[in-house]
Amino acid sequence: MRLVRETRQITAMASRRVLLCGYYGEHNLGDDALLEALLAALPSAVVPVVTAHDEAEVQQRFGVATVQRRSLRQVLSALRQCDALVLGGGSLLQDATSFKSLLYYGALISAARLGGKRVVLWAQGLGPLKRRRSRALVRLLLPQATAISWRDPDSAALAARLGRRSPHGADAVWSLPSQPWLGSGGPIVVCWRPTPLLAGEAWRPYLQALEQLAERQNREVLWLPFHLEQDRGLLQQLCGQGLVGEGLRRRSRELEALLPREATAVFRSAGLVLAMRLHALILAGLAGAPLAALSYDPKVRAAAAAIGCGSVDLADGSATAGDLLESWSAALDQPPAAAAIAALQQSTAVHRQLLEHLLA
Repeated sequence: MRLVRETRQITAMASRRVLLCGYYGEHNLGDDALLEALLAALPSAVVPVVTAHDEAEVQQRFGVATVQRRSLRQVLSALRQCDALVLGGGSLLQDATSFKSLLYYGALISAARLGGKRVVLWAQGLGPLKRRRSRALVRLLLPQATAISWRDPDSAALAARLGRRSPHGADAVWSLPSQPWLGSGGPIVVCWRPTPLLAGEAWRPYLQALEQLAERQNREVLWLPFHLEQDRGLLQQLCGQGLVGEGLRRRSRELEALLPREATAVFRSAGLVLAMRLHALILAGLAGAPLAALSYDPKVRAAAAAIGCGSVDLADGSATAGDLLESWSAALDQPPAAAAIAALQQSTAVHRQLLEHLLA
């Protein structure tokens, strides 16, 4: 009888299904990298089911079962067949996208707890929470989580103010393997995105500085979109608005990467990466590439500070082409300190340990 009980326990562990919920299958390299990190951190006994928009792509690339993330009905149905819910990486509890988005994740958390399932907020960012009702909702949701790890100290501090203290580490993408930098004398790689902070003429000092740097140093400029639906074609749009000088236009081309490792390969050969996207900054750091950040969000500024690279706050609006040129010239071909990157990688251990203890 004891052998039968132990066999049943092993079988139950082997068949344990966990719903991984995030912004997956949306053609965003950053979220693909988060999913890669999460799957690598899962205990071997766990069978993942992943919420995804482009289900075929996620199934092909990661070899996992999926459910349509944009259908709350289908996700709730999948949740009923799982033993736990993991909100994996990114900033899911926020209302910058919309209050409706926050309600979506709140509904999943509540449904999981009503069904007696464990809920894990894994390597999460918290906020922004601009609305009073958003803060009130999150204050109710946080106690429902079985376990939490935050990706940065600001998120942990906000959660503490809302009544839940939990450990924090670095963004989970830092847990991916680092690569040796090969790019001295290489191209300038631009990972920029459309943003209300840079409309029309507001782009001009950044484009002028980029053109002058590329011309003076005789560098090619590679425009690498991280979120295809949002970032692809930005170079063409800026050219169409008459904002891109002839020198920059001549040296520029757009380059698409379909996988995080393809983006990392580009970064390894870069003389400088100008990153606006958070996970472009992180993957470039893992590639050992020289970095400079353009911060449209506090999370980008915080990541740049942790790496030790320069950062321009786009909301400030006071940057001049001369200032940018001086800063970017100093960063060219100067990789970040290896010790800073290693420390960020080590600080992701808290996320892996959370899953090992909770789901094993």
